Amino acid sequence: MTQALDAPEIKSASGDPLDLADAFGEFMATFEAFKDSNDDRLSQLERRSADVVTVEKVDRISKVLDEQKRVLDTLSLKKVRPALGREGTVQRSEHRGAFEAYIRSGDDRHLRALDTKAMSYGSGQDGGYLVPDETEAEIGKRLAALSPIRSIASVRQVSSAVLKKPFAVSGPAVGWVGETAARPQTATPTLAELQFPTMELYAMPAATQTLLEDSVVDLDEWISSEVEAAFAEQEGTAFVKGDGVNKPRGFLDYVQVANTSWAWEKIGYIATGKAAALPDSDPSDVLIDTIYALKAGYRQNANWVMNRNSQASIRKLKDADGNYLWQPPAAPGQRAMLMGFPLVEAEDMPDGGADATPIAFGDFGRGYLVVDRTGVRVLRDPYSAKPYVLFYTTKRVGGGVQDFDAIKLLKYATA
Repeated sequence: MTQALDAPEIKSASGDPLDLADAFGEFMATFEAFKDSNDDRLSQLERRSADVVTVEKVDRISKVLDEQKRVLDTLSLKKVRPALGREGTVQRSEHRGAFEAYIRSGDDRHLRALDTKAMSYGSGQDGGYLVPDETEAEIGKRLAALSPIRSIASVRQVSSAVLKKPFAVSGPAVGWVGETAARPQTATPTLAELQFPTMELYAMPAATQTLLEDSVVDLDEWISSEVEAAFAEQEGTAFVKGDGVNKPRGFLDYVQVANTSWAWEKIGYIATGKAAALPDSDPSDVLIDTIYALKAGYRQNANWVMNRNSQASIRKLKDADGNYLWQPPAAPGQRAMLMGFPLVEAEDMPDGGADATPIAFGDFGRGYLVVDRTGVRVLRDPYSAKPYVLFYTTKRVGGGVQDFDAIKLLKYATA
């Protein structure tokens, strides 16, 4: 019976076990052969005399591609499949089954027995149950893909309501000494503290009873897909321009000063030299100034952040040699490049205008911190919107700038 549950061992043409890398290599090699043969077929079709042998060859290679794609899918699935008997697997499966019973029918007896009842941080009488770890991880992965700032920022999980991060205001106390010389006492560093409180983010997807009774529907997947767009949209706005009141504080909400007057707890900017626009002559120069306003240690992992309107205007610019500054992605899933640095499109960035800062550049991994409090909670509500069942889904998220020297802005202003 155990053998029936195991995935069959997949082997190459030589009979050796095939791993994912080998399978992908064979797949790509076959794909190159397919392209060559198909190019011949298209060329023959242009002459209106496609050879039957060529057509059969293309069809044959196409079938091989389909088979190798099946092998790749099987190997990928086997690679991510959790190991049977791993410590904690039974408990997670039990939690997931109990959670599904609660979602489908409102039966929370098993969840209560597992002691997963979760009281909200603000008021203890508000009920709710923690989603299974698998569902929480899936929501986190979807948010990372959909939320532009989260995808490039540092993300830290905490179990408390507030993350407190100390930093040295005066920098570390260090010095040079000889090998046998006495070590003088160093000055006491001055420490300050950044605080990142987590705020409640919620979504309320609705389902029909028919959907809940359909055993084929994966309710974990359904909840993840329903809340992802709402969470990502609210997060995206807060991480860019949130005021910190019942939401994370966006990096554009901090005090902005000319980069020559930069100080801690302020965001430095480079002025374009023209009100409400980029300069008429050599506009690429201000982009170069913005790049080099960032210290070398931050430039290595820097990204541009702007909305699509700003990107559309930047895309038209050329350098002194007539080359476009904006370059398309090198491969599917990758980012467009601007002057050698990846470009992240965030719709919540402002449009160009007088004294606007529509373009940001920096190492957001070091500059901006997203704080996730562990636990996504769901409260089932079959009463408020009958005949629909509402699922009040909440998670607690915070965010703010953690390194004010890692992010620079381009300001459309004369100074």
